[in-house]
Amino acid sequence: MVFVKEYLLGNAAIARGILESGAGLVAGYPGTPSSEIIETLSPLAGQRRMHVEWSVNEKVALEVAIGASWANARSVATMKHVGLNVASDPFMTLAYLGVGAGLVVITADDPYCHSSQNEQDSRRYAQFAGVPCLEPADPQEAKDMTVYAFELSERLNLPVMLRPTTRVSHARSDVETGQLPALAASNAGFTRDPSCRVALPVHVRPLHKRLIAKQETIDKELSSAPWNRLVCRADTGIIASGISGLYAEEALKDLELDYSLLRIGTTPAPSGLLTEMLEHCRRILVVEELEPVLEEQVALLARKVRPDLDLHGKSLVPRAGELDLGLVRNAISALAGLPAREPIVIPEKDILPPRPPALCPGCSHRATYQAMIKAFGKDAVFPSDIGCYTMGVGMGTVETCLCMGASISVATGIRFGGDERPICCTLGDSTFLHSGLTGLLNAAYNGARLTVTILDNSTTAMTGHQPHPGTGRTATGQESCPVSLEDVARALGAGLVETVDPYDLDRAVEVFRKARDFSGLSVVIARQSCVISARRQGVRRQPLQVTDACVGCQVCLNFGCPAIEWTGETASINTLCTGCGVCAMVCPSGSIKEVVR
Repeated sequence: MVFVKEYLLGNAAIARGILESGAGLVAGYPGTPSSEIIETLSPLAGQRRMHVEWSVNEKVALEVAIGASWANARSVATMKHVGLNVASDPFMTLAYLGVGAGLVVITADDPYCHSSQNEQDSRRYAQFAGVPCLEPADPQEAKDMTVYAFELSERLNLPVMLRPTTRVSHARSDVETGQLPALAASNAGFTRDPSCRVALPVHVRPLHKRLIAKQETIDKELSSAPWNRLVCRADTGIIASGISGLYAEEALKDLELDYSLLRIGTTPAPSGLLTEMLEHCRRILVVEELEPVLEEQVALLARKVRPDLDLHGKSLVPRAGELDLGLVRNAISALAGLPAREPIVIPEKDILPPRPPALCPGCSHRATYQAMIKAFGKDAVFPSDIGCYTMGVGMGTVETCLCMGASISVATGIRFGGDERPICCTLGDSTFLHSGLTGLLNAAYNGARLTVTILDNSTTAMTGHQPHPGTGRTATGQESCPVSLEDVARALGAGLVETVDPYDLDRAVEVFRKARDFSGLSVVIARQSCVISARRQGVRRQPLQVTDACVGCQVCLNFGCPAIEWTGETASINTLCTGCGVCAMVCPSGSIKEVVR
């Protein structure tokens, strides 16, 4: 076999592993840090006779992948860690029912919440479901583990989880790639077997016992996985999982400590290697990101193998946030009784001013929020949702943010919880189609009096501008029938549905006032293309400038657009201006005008 090295992003390496495995279907929902997997595959779908889709949400994606697997096509469902919450219903039962062809569930975890609302550890789901989880440390392992995951899935008749983290998904390195298989012929299709495809109590009771019995087989299979490696040296040892293993190796070299090292790439860790480590070492430090999943397994086994083990884990290694070399080195130093190294401190004068996430210059969401606050007043309640529009929190119109699609349901609860103030909740177009539909239906069904604002920028902007059912375009660029948000809102029971261009600020304020005064459930669709997408498509608006008539009231500055600056006594507009013109509508002195060319 001829191997070629390619310089790949971690997610692109995973995509390469999917291709090398001959997968027939890949489905997912965009979410950082997982999005690039499908974005890498979608241009190749036609060449490889592979179906690639952005599904409506993660639950649907997993169910589509399950159907393909049961039809004997290798399949993948890909998502970020919080997406697995959405997909957990089919995920948990699938472990009972089993697969057809190999099925890999990719859940990209995000320690430190770089772009997420929590730091949950997906290994807990694998542990809960009783399925194996593979945890790559670098792009090469990510590719190789993907190939192995399909084979393991078919041997065990179970789904297999692949858990890259942000640092692996978004790292780049040389990856040794294998050959791509010949294009697969049509498979055998779905095989009827209600006893392991229909989750009736009479079927799942014995299937649960079978799943429990498989745990020993899983342990034996993982014992030979090449990513579980033990080097016995001193009677003090380090057990580290995933990318933490790289940090531990480097830290031991840096500290010149000849400790034993067990690197783990699977959950559960193979009991044989753990036992060998426990029999050799009297003191062990477990290094892993987030939850003490591996530490708990070591502690349970130590009760039998070495009850006097001096075990350390989250007592020295942080349970929150992502690890790095410095944190791991200091944890090992503490174990060894060595002094901790101080972090590198940059002189204060060299530190850049903080730059919290902000809406883009010219973002239509900012204009929508301006109209909302003007119509509803600052005393209204503004539940919001997951998306780039959450970054408008500084405008006073994002007062809750829980999970995808929750804004409408939370707003309903606030209303029926007794709050009589005006309520205006917000969520994006992709989020609405992902999981806001049921919230809107519930609000209509139960007679909630509130306003739902759908911030329609015709893309899934925050995760990289992926299409969704409202855009009329699929993941592979094919045209499809675009969903009408207006028709959907009316069909779900909204009594008032209005569409407005947020750049037309006066009209937007008028519509929001109408919605505020409506006696039932109202929906306002604020539709304007994402400013980044518009510029990519060649849309160019005339930029604006501040004239000498500026009185220094700072109203435009408080609008929060990054294109507006304060220059001492007056405002000015920099080159970030996209020409949306909303600042000119906000300015009370009329001192913002289009640039005359």
